[in-house]
Amino acid sequence: MSGTLRLTTAQALIRYLAAQHTASGPPLFGGVFAIFGHGNVAAIGEALYAHREALPVYRAHNEQAMAHAAIAYAKAHFRRRMMAVTTSIGPGATNLVTAAALAHVNRLPVLLLPGDVFVSRAPDPVLQQLEDFADGGVSANDALQPVSRYFDRIVHPAQLLTALPRALRVLTDAALCGPVTLALPQDVQAMAHDYPVSFFEPRVVSFQAPSPIEGDIARAAAALRAATKPLLVSGGGVLYGVATDALRSFAERHGIPVAETQAGKGALAWDHPLNLGGVGVTGSAAANELAHEADCLLAVGTRLQDFTTGSNTLFTQARLIGINANAFDALKHGGASIVADARLALDALGAALGDWRASPSWTARARELSDRWRATVERLTKAPPHGNALPREADVIGAVQRSSAHSTDRDVVVGAAGTLPADLQKLWRTSTPGGYHVEYGYSCMGYEIAGGLGAKLARPQSEVVVMVGDGSYLMMNSELATSVMLGAKLIVVLLDNRGYGCINRLQQACGGAPFNNLLDDCKQGPEGAPAIDFAMHARALGAAAEHVANIDELEAAMQRARASTRSYLISIDTDPARSTEEGGWWWEVAVPEVSSRETVRSARTNYEHEIMARSERTHHEHEITARSKRTQD
Repeated sequence: MSGTLRLTTAQALIRYLAAQHTASGPPLFGGVFAIFGHGNVAAIGEALYAHREALPVYRAHNEQAMAHAAIAYAKAHFRRRMMAVTTSIGPGATNLVTAAALAHVNRLPVLLLPGDVFVSRAPDPVLQQLEDFADGGVSANDALQPVSRYFDRIVHPAQLLTALPRALRVLTDAALCGPVTLALPQDVQAMAHDYPVSFFEPRVVSFQAPSPIEGDIARAAAALRAATKPLLVSGGGVLYGVATDALRSFAERHGIPVAETQAGKGALAWDHPLNLGGVGVTGSAAANELAHEADCLLAVGTRLQDFTTGSNTLFTQARLIGINANAFDALKHGGASIVADARLALDALGAALGDWRASPSWTARARELSDRWRATVERLTKAPPHGNALPREADVIGAVQRSSAHSTDRDVVVGAAGTLPADLQKLWRTSTPGGYHVEYGYSCMGYEIAGGLGAKLARPQSEVVVMVGDGSYLMMNSELATSVMLGAKLIVVLLDNRGYGCINRLQQACGGAPFNNLLDDCKQGPEGAPAIDFAMHARALGAAAEHVANIDELEAAMQRARASTRSYLISIDTDPARSTEEGGWWWEVAVPEVSSRETVRSARTNYEHEIMARSERTHHEHEITARSKRTQD
């Protein structure tokens, strides 16, 4: 199509986004979250109004929270659909930094469109402008550069012709995927330009992921054939690569047990005989026992962060094979690597292995440990005996799962920071890819309710259950009101342990005194710590809500919440001192080398012993790797 269209920069931007479609039909962008201000209301606001049918606009209450919601939307769609976010300059823009970092760490796409200061500098400094005494070109948006996969400042309307295709490539490329920031000076937003009509033709977006290289497959197959105790670790890339069927087939055909990362949980049904559960610091006893014995680790779609590797102490005896679309992640720990899409790599590797299977005794042991762990989960989550003891997270998780009159496969559980991700990874049961939605790459307090909103917008037929602690709720709860406004019903189960219980336990494990975490241990004025009525607060935001006294009441309240047509919050008091001790692995947290307190000195001694043991295991690992490489050569 020839000819030009005279449009403002903002109009061209929004028209281009509205023209992008997925191969299955729906638009690539499910909408735009917007909080308008003087840096975006005039030009971007006008452009969004004109396209509001094709590109729905959602008004939020907090910029960080709406970006979390947009990120969760993309996560729930396995990165096949996404959202954009627009803010004013100044605090609106800098509120995006935490969310951008979360998307960057978790390899999730989101398009950030913050307003920026005038390029003309005529009204200099404009309201909210950050002034750098040494660089006149700096604005608050530069804080987004290190947490963006692609960053551009649009200082002329014609720049969109190159910036937008580049931005889209990053958002839809499995290796590059992450947050994109296009900073939009407010005078440039309003400038007109003659754009080619062809630039706005509807496009079907293709999602890019590399195919495996034959030599890499051959080397990985040789390493697996030499192993007798292989273990597959399933990461988020399995879900994002739509590789769940390939994973199941590969594990079954070759008798290889599967352990899950936080991001990879749900790729294999919880009751599959080869599913060992979560691995690492918050993992199951079954997965960690076999992980510590495995002689070959096939890490698929995981970035191998320290909670997965037990601060690099869990897989020290294993030869590592990394399968990842991103070479940066595939090459970690110096093992063999296959830089490729998870599904394509598993299919190719399975074909190269043919009828090879792991040692029958290893597969049988994996099945036995898997059964034993499921029995442990059943015991930990069954209804506790009646009494006055405060419940712990395991009790609440069990009650939430029992509350479903049918299979919990319709449920999507959302969580983020604190004790809950640990217990959810161990205890939550799902057979549905995407049924487990826990953000633990950035472990960001405040993600929960906003993330629940994004998940609900992506999966409106699912029952989205947000599990959140009182600390996270107090940090960021405003999008509960947005969920009511949009009719995007959430069930929020709030566990009130009156402070930061998880960090309080970690503080004491490191020898520290209980201090500044639980409300009772904080500096207080004459009125003391507040008695917070979370149910009343939720009702003030427009949700239905109630406080329950025990697990029996929680189960009954869950039935009322499921029957509700609006967002429903249930609060319950829990024990800050108790957590699930079963499973888990060591995690390195540095303990002070010098202290006047005996408890800290004792914790330091234990820490040094662990460090020494890790050093010895690492040395042993290097010997095994070198010996294995010589054998294959």
